[in-house]
Order: sequence, then C-alpha cells, then structure tokens
Amino acid sequence: MNKKNVLTIRIPEDLKDRLEKTASTQGVSLNQFALYAFTRGINDIETSNFFKQRISGKTKESIEAGFKKVMKKIGTKGKLPDWDRI
Repeated sequence: MNKKNVLTIRIPEDLKDRLEKTASTQGVSLNQFALYAFTRGINDIETSNFFKQRISGKTKESIEAGFKKVMKKIGTKGKLPDWDRI
C-alpha cells in the first residue's frame, strides 16, 4: 500500500464550493474528488509534455507524412462510415 501524505493547500472559497458540489454530485468525498482532480490534471500535463517532446524539432509536414504512412499500413478494410471520415 502506498504511504499516505497530508497536503494542505489554500484555494479560493468559490473553488472549494465548486469542488464540494461536484464531489457531492459524484457521490464521493471531497478528498476522493480532489485526489481524482489532481491525478487527472497531472496526467493531462504529463501527456501533453510527452507529445511535445515527441514532436520537438519536427515539421508539420513530417508529422503528417508519418501519420499517413501508418494509416496506409492499417488500411480501411472496407468502406468507412460517414462519422469516421476526416
């Protein structure tokens, strides 16, 4: 089991109210919801940084060429539905 730590933060009252309301509508405690929100936020930032690093120094054209190369390997295996067209 992971060791638990206590983190005290200062947030505006309106943000605390929003957190409490959202936690309540989700049926979880404020602590559970805050942990979820922190985790989700950190994951979003880490994912963004991963992709920024992957495309660093590449041109838009080279990224599109790589995408098209992969899509060509996958193929369509039949007609694509209208909702799945670019």
